[in-house]
Amino acid sequence: MTAADTTTDPANTTASYDTPGLDEARVAAALADIAEQGYTVLSDVIASSLMDEILEELRRLEVDLGITEASNDFEGRQTRRIYNLLAHGEVFTRIPVHPGVLPVVEGVLDRGCLVSSLSSIDIGPGETPQPIHSDDQLIPLPKPHPPLVCNTMWALTDFTEANGATRIIPGSHLRDHSPNPLEHYDTIPAEMERGSVLVWDGALWHGGGANSTEDRRVGIAMNYCAGYIRQQENQQLGIPREVARTFGTRLRQLVGYSAYNGLIGHIELDSPAKLLDGDDGQHRMVWDA
Repeated sequence: MTAADTTTDPANTTASYDTPGLDEARVAAALADIAEQGYTVLSDVIASSLMDEILEELRRLEVDLGITEASNDFEGRQTRRIYNLLAHGEVFTRIPVHPGVLPVVEGVLDRGCLVSSLSSIDIGPGETPQPIHSDDQLIPLPKPHPPLVCNTMWALTDFTEANGATRIIPGSHLRDHSPNPLEHYDTIPAEMERGSVLVWDGALWHGGGANSTEDRRVGIAMNYCAGYIRQQENQQLGIPREVARTFGTRLRQLVGYSAYNGLIGHIELDSPAKLLDGDDGQHRMVWDA
């Protein structure tokens, strides 16, 4: 038993998401798609009420944090991004543990997976295509390999080819190399309606699309990684400990207050969870088995 498997927080499993979790058949179908094509689209899994709350908070943060467009082509010169969202409000804590998405991610990785990063991506009119890349190409391991990263994009607005839907190359996660961001590749748009979520193996070749409309394309990039590799955003240092103490048990585990397989990430032979709740003897480590 891993440390990440020892507890389940009712607050994270019964929270009001206004949409049901995924049944076993739908999870299995999604995992089959990801294994074969590298991605799947989960349609109509995020409730409008939750999306409205998230959009309202993003608008507030844009003002409070002085968010402006990026200054490079990869992040997007007409694109606004807000990083480290778990440090910025309660509504964002409902994203990593969403029952309509997390079971698929856990199927790609396992229950010891971690939050790698949580950010918003708001593509504005006139944005150009993002260079094609894979999310694991900076990890120095031969390809293909078992999934190390499983990322998701929540559609807070409709995603269309015209407004910048994510561009993907189906099956590219099985290739033996990563793309060259300076080259052009033939891609297809992952179009989806508001409330849908794109889930993909981090080895999939993809990139944000160009926005030729007058509207903004807003999404949430909820990214996960295997529990034995380093997170993209340093969750333990980026999220104040007093904020992490307000998280439910599952979210605490996902941001790194856990030990993968009862070993990786321990502190003095104990789970880092003790930094939040003290040593209550509930964190079994591999040597206790």
